[in-house]
Parts: sequence; structure tokens; C-alpha cells
Amino acid sequence: MLLSRVAERVYWQARYLERVENMARLLEVFSTLMLDLPPGTKLGWRTLVQITGSEIAFDGRYKQPTERNVIQFLLFENNGMSILDILSLARENARTTREIMPTEAFEEINNLYFYVRDRAAKTLTRGERHKMLDEVIAACQQIWGMLAGTMSRDEAYSFVRLGRGLERADMTTRIVDVGSGNMLPSLSSTEAQPVRVEPYENILWMNILRSQSAYQMYRQHVRNRISAVDVVKFLLQNNEFPRATAHNLTTLSKVLARLPNNTGVARQVNKTRQMVQRANVNRLLKRGLLRYIDKLQIEMAAIHQKIAETWFLPYK
Repeated sequence: MLLSRVAERVYWQARYLERVENMARLLEVFSTLMLDLPPGTKLGWRTLVQITGSEIAFDGRYKQPTERNVIQFLLFENNGMSILDILSLARENARTTREIMPTEAFEEINNLYFYVRDRAAKTLTRGERHKMLDEVIAACQQIWGMLAGTMSRDEAYSFVRLGRGLERADMTTRIVDVGSGNMLPSLSSTEAQPVRVEPYENILWMNILRSQSAYQMYRQHVRNRISAVDVVKFLLQNNEFPRATAHNLTTLSKVLARLPNNTGVARQVNKTRQMVQRANVNRLLKRGLLRYIDKLQIEMAAIHQKIAETWFLPYK
């Protein structure tokens, strides 16, 4: 029987590791997007701060959400939300659960932490940033492969899958939020030479797909040109793509079936999954997608709360 405190640390280790990978993907897509947009385009870098829910902390440190300020804030500052700080939390949880987690996984997380710590300050230049973010994503995937290939399919592994699945489902909704927000506030345009925003919006959605390594799979499912409706449907409602929200909520349901006292959590997961599957994306994109995503993230938070109440809080 897995102790509550151990289950919680394993769960959070998985969430933190998945969060690091997704944060790296978000920063990567922003950096890449700048190369695809016309000169003079100003990206809404503040959107990245909003995704993490850290506007108050950011505004307390910086006056402007410039590229440099946002990268510094989200990559290596000591603020509890940067990639470096999240890696530190994942490392500590891995260190305290080494009796049940593969030692090699802890060593890889430890190596990744020191890699980011030693190189983070150099990532204010785009070339170094691209290289480091690619390394972070690759290292996270290697660790996930190591866990999948070496852990027994017991309760500890179930909590790893719970943490990863919930974090991934939540972060995918936040990535959809990127595309639906005001990401292209300044395209150079004059009355004589107006700029059509639509082509650049398609570039934005294509880069969002690539941030999730979803572009190739999307093209296999959707033969038409890239559109906001099809991308949002794919990332939220596709049941086969591993990073889609619906797929991960289905995974949570399967994992919960292996754990005791799962009724309350399973009910909340099912409620959230139905909310995703029944959404009319066409209507939401015309009006209300941002509000819908906000509600969906509240439901995700409720899943975590149910997990904590069921398996973690009793020992405290």
C-alpha cells in the first residue's frame, strides 16, 4: 500500500516534469513564431505570463512585458513559476521518492536541473534559447520513456499517470488559449496598404500545433488547410492524439479504475470530459471561447482538489 505522502510526491513530480516540458514548448513556439511573421509584428508576450497565472508577480517586478523580461521571468528567475524553479521542485520530489522511483530517473532530472541552471542566463539570445529549450524537451521525453519502460504498473505508476495526464490536459487548454487570445496586436498596416491578419493567424495556429508536436498527426486527421476551428477541435476533442485534452481525461478515467476510493474523482473527471466532448467549437470561436477555456480550467482544478481530498490530505 502506497503512503499518502509518497503518492503526493510522485504525483507532483509528474506534474512538475510535464509542466517543465510544456513551458519549454510554449517558449519555443513564441521564439519560432517571430521568424515566421513579417518585420514589425509585435507579439503579445504578456500572454505567456497570463497562461501561468502569474500577472501579479510579473507586474511587481517589471513595467513592460517585453520579450527579454518575459523570458527571464519564465525561464530562470527565482519566482516559483520559472522552468528552473519548477525543475527544482521536480528534483526535490524525485529525491524524496527514490525508494520507489527508478534511480536513473532521479539522476536524469538532477542533470537536467543543473543543465538549465548553468545555461539559463545565456538564453536571452534567441539562438542559445532555441538550443536549450530543445534539450529540455528532449530530456523530459527521455525521462518519461524511462519511467514508462522501467516502473512496475502499481499504485506509484498510477499516480505518475494521474499527475502527467491532468497537467497535460490542463496545459493543452492553456495552449489553445494562446491562439484564441490577442497574440498579433500590431501588424504594420496603413490605409493605402492594409494587412490581412488571416494568413498570420494561420501561421500562429500552425506553430501552436508544432509546439505540441501535433502538426503531422493533425494533417493525417484533417486534410483541409489549417484553420482555428479544426485546430481547436483537434487539441481539445481528439481521443487519439496523446496531448489532446479529451485523450488525457479518458486516460485519467482508466487510471482511476485501478485506484481505491475513486468515486468522487471519477465523477469529476467524467463531468469535465463531457464538457470537452460536447463543446460546439464553431460557436465558441465566434463568441465565448476564452470564457469556456476559463471554466474548463476551473473544472481541471476541481479534479486536482478531488484527488488531494481523496488520497493526499488525510495524512496532513
